[in-house]
Amino acid sequence: MLILIPPSETKKPAQTGEPFEMNELSFPVLAEARHRVLEELHEVSSHPEALKLLGVGASLSEEVSRNLELHTAPAAPAYNIYDGVLYDALGVSTLGPKAKERVVSSVVVISALWGAVGFGDRIPAYRLSMGTNLGSLGTLSRYWRAALLEPLNERAKGELIIDCRSSTYAAAWKAPLENTVSIHVKQWHNGALKVITHAAKLTRGELVRHLATTRRKEPSTPAELLSLVKTVWPDSMLEPATATSEHKIHIVLPAASTENKS
Repeated sequence: MLILIPPSETKKPAQTGEPFEMNELSFPVLAEARHRVLEELHEVSSHPEALKLLGVGASLSEEVSRNLELHTAPAAPAYNIYDGVLYDALGVSTLGPKAKERVVSSVVVISALWGAVGFGDRIPAYRLSMGTNLGSLGTLSRYWRAALLEPLNERAKGELIIDCRSSTYAAAWKAPLENTVSIHVKQWHNGALKVITHAAKLTRGELVRHLATTRRKEPSTPAELLSLVKTVWPDSMLEPATATSEHKIHIVLPAASTENKS
C-alpha cells in the first residue's frame, strides 16, 4: 500500500534538533534535483520582491525568511512539520506504535521542495508551493515530473496506490492507472450528490488514519479498499479505471445538517 498525500501550505517549525541531511532523505536519486530547488529557492527568497515571486502575501514574510536558513534550521519528521486540516485529522501523534509504523512506512508526501519525501524523513519548515514558477526552474510541477518518474514508479511496483493529492501535486507524477485509486469526497445537498471541497482534506486525513488503525488486512485491490472505506462511509462508491483514468473512490458523506433539519 502506497498512500500519496500533498504537503500543507503551513508548517510547524521544529524548535530543536539537527538540520536535515540530504543523504538521509527517501529517494536519494532526487538529491541533485533537490539541490537545484534549494539553491533557486534561496536566491528567490532573498530577492526584494520575494513575496511576489513566491505568490504569497506580506503576512507570510516570516515563513519566506525561513527559506534562507534551510541548511541550518532544526529538522523534524515530515509528519510533525506539516500542519493543517488533513494532518490534524490523521493525528500521527495520537497513533499507537503499530499504527504509526504502518502510516510512516506507507505515506509519501509529494513536495514542491523535495519532490517526494517519506513521512518519517527529517525536514525543516519551508514556504514553497508546487504551482510556483521558481526562477530559472519554471513551474515546479513540470520541473519534478521527469525526476519523479523513475523513483516513484519503482516505489509503486506491486502496490495499491491510494492517491489523496490535490490536482496541483498530482501533476508532478502521474501514477499508474491500473493500480491507482484516487480519493474524492461528495455529499448530498438537496437530493443531489455534489463534490465538496471544504471537508475533502478532513475526510482524506480521516481515511489515512483509518487505514493505519484498521485491524483488517491491508487492501491490495480497489474493491478491498472500497470495502474498508464503507465501514466508515457506507454510501461510498467505486468508479473503475478506464484507458485514460485511474480508479476513483467517491466517499459519500451524510447530508448536511441543515438539510436534515428541513
